[in-house]
Amino acid sequence: MAKFSAKKLEKHFWNEERGLTSMFILLCISNFIVIPFFSKENIIIYLLIRLIWLFLLFTGITTLSGSRLQMSKLSVIPVLLVLISLFRYFSGNLIFDYAEFLIMLATFALLIGMVIVKVFEPGSITMHRVIGSILAYMLIGNVWAQMFQFIFIHMPGSLQVPDSYTLTGVPNSVFLYFSYTTLTTTGYGEILPVHSLTRTLVIIEQLIGVLYPVVLIGRLVSLVSGSSGHQRLIN
Repeated sequence: MAKFSAKKLEKHFWNEERGLTSMFILLCISNFIVIPFFSKENIIIYLLIRLIWLFLLFTGITTLSGSRLQMSKLSVIPVLLVLISLFRYFSGNLIFDYAEFLIMLATFALLIGMVIVKVFEPGSITMHRVIGSILAYMLIGNVWAQMFQFIFIHMPGSLQVPDSYTLTGVPNSVFLYFSYTTLTTTGYGEILPVHSLTRTLVIIEQLIGVLYPVVLIGRLVSLVSGSSGHQRLIN
């Protein structure tokens, strides 16, 4: 049986383009299996998923950082997320809720940024890079799902959800579903933003959902065309 060390995993995920595909598969498992069918109350599975992504974030920081100083600065974000999450869990203070939310957004932004850097690093455009661009697109949907969930909890009535969730509560998968239907502009109307803040976030996500594929695909095509033209000149 093959043995995987931390260094081998680090090399696979961030030094090899196949790592983008591996992260995409991991995100699909998390979004389409774990979140819909395993509630957040199952603390073991929830923590395992978070630890895996934190591990990927740390390995990405150590691999892609240009210097030790940059690595130290970027590492502050995930370290703060872990510490604030622990404080929030044990204290239950509302301030830590807001702090964890803001740091989590910064963590997502860092992860998305590293994926995009990997997609557009020098070299030929491969299928793994295209999948990496889809990975970044899906992570944006996850970011907005977290924002919708946070606002729904702390601003009651900001989202209108079906009455069937009145007794059971709204699961995490509903916010992920709403975020993806908004990102792809295919909203079905059963969940409605009724507060000015949620409506603004919906508009921003819809614009990203429309413009991201156009801009990114255009950029990837230009890179492929430029690479092909250069190859013809050489030949």
